[in-house]
Amino acid sequence: MQDERDGIVFAISEVKAPMTGEVGSIHAQVGMKVRGGDILMTLEAMKMENLIRAPRSGVVIEILTTEGAMVHAGEILAVLDEALRGAQGPLEGEQ
Repeated sequence: MQDERDGIVFAISEVKAPMTGEVGSIHAQVGMKVRGGDILMTLEAMKMENLIRAPRSGVVIEILTTEGAMVHAGEILAVLDEALRGAQGPLEGEQ
């Protein structure tokens, strides 16, 4: 989903569970700026700890699970709001 505000395009990304498992630790918080690849939380499945990473840079706007919760494959765990390049050119801090 995309939205445009003041010439900047914002895209909403849903971070989904890749498999059924138990949420371990949650590293991200609402309002936190993250970069693509940052660890948002861990998911324990089949006796292994899987890292759930941010797919892109953005701001965490929702965390839809809690530590210790059982989640199913495809369930939305978190939502990011990503500012993309718009009519005004690169965002602050971009080259």
